[in-house]
Amino acid sequence: MTAVEDKLDVTFAALADPTRRAILARLAVGDATVNEIAEPFALSLQGISKHLKVLEHSGLISRGRFRQTRPCHLEPDRLDAATDWIAHHRQVWTERFDQLDEHLRALRSSPPPTPSNPPKDVERTR
Repeated sequence: MTAVEDKLDVTFAALADPTRRAILARLAVGDATVNEIAEPFALSLQGISKHLKVLEHSGLISRGRFRQTRPCHLEPDRLDAATDWIAHHRQVWTERFDQLDEHLRALRSSPPPTPSNPPKDVERTR
């Protein structure tokens, strides 16, 4: 497994939790302290801190220092890497579905197989 795949695994694991996604949505508005992040949640500060550690470990957030506080900051580069991976795979599957559509159209437009006109990809055996 490559380092990029390892980072993607950690990123997607962090994104799998709805609380962590909500925290990221909050940080997309601007930096926030742990107390500010914890405010809308029915979780203890310790519970929020655990989520923040997962997000920090994944590289999705960083923590700085400002006076006596350690505000959390969204790190969009890691999200960009995940978005790029998704976009690439979406393109691959779009191409595959387009090929399938083309194949199905060709099947619909060809005459149905009969004993005297078998499908071209089936060998006749007797």
